[in-house]
Amino acid sequence: MLFLHRIVGGDSVWQKLIRLWPFSSLLALMALTYSSVMRLFGRSTSPEFTPGRRNLFALRYPECVFLHFLWKCYLFKIICRFKTGLGEFDLSLCPQNGILNGVYPGSAPGFVLVLAGYLGRAHYLKVDPSLGLLVKLGKLVPVSRYMSTQKQMLVGGVMVGTGLWIAIIYSMRTVLKGLLSWHGWMFAPHGKITCQIRIWLILVKIFSGMQTPMLYSFQNSLPHLPLPSVKDTMRRYLESVRPLLSDEEHQRMQSLALDFEKNLGPKLQWYLKLKSWWATNYVSDWWEEYIYLRGRGPIMVNSNYYVMDFLYAFPTHLQAARAGNVIHAIMLYSRNLDRAQMKPLMLQNTIPMCSSQYERMFNTSRIPGIETDTVQHMSDSRHIVVYHRGRYFKVGMFYDGRLLLPREIEQQMERILADTSEPQPGEETLAALTAGDRVPWACARNAYLRHGKNKKSLDSVEKASFFVTLDDTEQRYDPANPVESLDRYAKSLLHGKCYDRWFDKSINLIVFKNGTIGLNAEHSWADAPVVGHLWEQVLSMDPVKLGYTADGHCKGEPHHNLPGPQRLQWNIPPECQTMIANSLSVAVALADDVDSHIIPFSDFGKGLIKKCKISPDAFIQLALQLAHYRDKGKFCLTYEASMTRLFREGRTETVRSCTMESCAFVRAMISNKTREERLRLLTQAAEKHQQMYRLAMTGQGIDRHLFCLYVVSKYLGQGSPFLQEVLSEPWKLSTSQTPLQQGELFDLVNHPEYVTSGGGFGPVADDGYGVAYVIIGEKLINFHISSKRSSPETMRSLILFILSLFMFASPVATNETLCGAELVDTLQFVCGADGFYISKCNSYSSV
Repeated sequence: MLFLHRIVGGDSVWQKLIRLWPFSSLLALMALTYSSVMRLFGRSTSPEFTPGRRNLFALRYPECVFLHFLWKCYLFKIICRFKTGLGEFDLSLCPQNGILNGVYPGSAPGFVLVLAGYLGRAHYLKVDPSLGLLVKLGKLVPVSRYMSTQKQMLVGGVMVGTGLWIAIIYSMRTVLKGLLSWHGWMFAPHGKITCQIRIWLILVKIFSGMQTPMLYSFQNSLPHLPLPSVKDTMRRYLESVRPLLSDEEHQRMQSLALDFEKNLGPKLQWYLKLKSWWATNYVSDWWEEYIYLRGRGPIMVNSNYYVMDFLYAFPTHLQAARAGNVIHAIMLYSRNLDRAQMKPLMLQNTIPMCSSQYERMFNTSRIPGIETDTVQHMSDSRHIVVYHRGRYFKVGMFYDGRLLLPREIEQQMERILADTSEPQPGEETLAALTAGDRVPWACARNAYLRHGKNKKSLDSVEKASFFVTLDDTEQRYDPANPVESLDRYAKSLLHGKCYDRWFDKSINLIVFKNGTIGLNAEHSWADAPVVGHLWEQVLSMDPVKLGYTADGHCKGEPHHNLPGPQRLQWNIPPECQTMIANSLSVAVALADDVDSHIIPFSDFGKGLIKKCKISPDAFIQLALQLAHYRDKGKFCLTYEASMTRLFREGRTETVRSCTMESCAFVRAMISNKTREERLRLLTQAAEKHQQMYRLAMTGQGIDRHLFCLYVVSKYLGQGSPFLQEVLSEPWKLSTSQTPLQQGELFDLVNHPEYVTSGGGFGPVADDGYGVAYVIIGEKLINFHISSKRSSPETMRSLILFILSLFMFASPVATNETLCGAELVDTLQFVCGADGFYISKCNSYSSV
């Protein structure tokens, strides 16, 4: 702490601070230290990765730069908590039910029970457990002079009983946090629950409280993300890159890793450990800022992702009616979210997952900046903004103090569709600014959209609950032409016309002319499973709970006195229109470069794979490795997203799917190995993949730790050749499994028509692939595969290999008695005759 002493300047300051106890000293220390750092560095300590911006003092004491960044990130948050006097009893996530969330697992009946027990013991047994404290506390009440001694004891008893109740709550949370920090249950063999795990589950249920939890009830009981040791991370990293490097390259990387582990690594780890003690999550804020918000390229395709409608069901052909039901369902979800009336997601109906990402789902927009973007979240919004044929309309969602009914929303959409007015100059393509590079968008926003009617209209868009596009095209799954129809549908959701979606909004709802719907979501505020949970709720409510009339309209009657939509007004000068045109050209070039394919495979699914005692996710990952190797003749660094929401404010971790075991299996599949040998290697590779996935979920991953060490090294101005090389390695194959059935909303066995198409994303690297897949029910797997046409490395042959790997497996795979060995034969069968299956794929798809 020597550098801290240098900043505040002298022992006399410390002596004064010591006398301020308990919270005032902490606040004074934080405020004094922060102001001192700001005084020394001014604005030069903004968290940039460019050390040249620091002055001489910063270069002499680089640790101060890192300290300043910690203050900037957490000072305001901590001060606010201590000002409330609540500490761990954080009520900020949900104002309407903040008290119930803040005292969970405590409850009103529990409070009455504790209070009655305490007062009863003191009164009936004539025993004062407080040793006279009750009377003293009662005298502290302002009106105690008018109270008898007995009443003073009663008031004091209530105060002490309340304190005892809070102490019990805090103790239960502490015990529950300790229980949830144990993850041995995850590493147990599948289907086997040991006595230790049973006892652990019982204890978790006991200390989780007896009442039904709300969305944010477990937030204060979730453990913090653990910080792995540098040694363990180095070992796992070297193991992960071994199949990708030659002996000489691996030896060189070992030397770099060993040097980092012995020299710079421990110092960076010390600062990171300081942050892990202090922060709720040592990764999430840096991940959001540096991976998402500081990117200066387009977020369309590169960051945003999409979610699709039902695959087979078509609830209505009326665009306005479908919009009415879906918008109403989303607003109901938003209301329940505001009130925290949803249950948190819980593994095995016992183990809670973090719900913090839900907080910014609605009323949120990404705001462009010159150096970095920001996420603007409004506490409430009572309107949406609708785009149709180049015009923007503000539509209120409440009338006479209530939420609009589906038929009333349909009526508003019909009014917009019937509006024949023309777009104002520059209005039609205005949203192209959100699709292009971020710096031109920030410049245009600051120069032309910050005053007058432009500011008012822009505020309406950015402060809307969400954004709606009434698209004038028709998209739908066509059984006669499944691949081409789904490809067009996916590309429309991913980028559209590049100017008819507001890509900065947290959620864009797209309603096509024939009633098909979809979402485009901005990525910085949350990950896909959170949006997937919303989408499942909406799709379950739309055709089942809300429904439609026989002619396709929403149920109910229109409201003839309902005020109509408000047309937003713009005054866009020619200079801004030029900037819009430039952004549009950038966005169109990017959109045209995307090669996207959707492959619905229904010959077999997770049911058959599970019968072979193999994880469906591991099987698909191994199939992707096999397809990529047969396409390129080499292995590549493979990214699979895993969630870390078992920890507070957890987001994702990387599973490096290309392992020594998976490579051995792939080599066996293309050689003359026996079927038994291939099956053995398949089992080993699948078990290794599951082990890697479990480590990632429990905070023992590789890449987030290395990323944070890299951030610290940049703040301290100490470069690391090892970290620089690791973080510059390209992910040629980026994969993600879309979660499904996060809530038991659909019976897909009896109603298979309600299966969804899942969702996808653009390629992460210019010469790489993006592969999203969703395992639906027992007999359906949907693949969303994207690449770039411009790269010679990403030819469509990989897509064809993946297509052949699954689509033409039916001659073998449809056999219900298929065992693990025959599953291996299926993989070999569909990958064995390259030319035959490539030609088949070419005739099947329109590629």
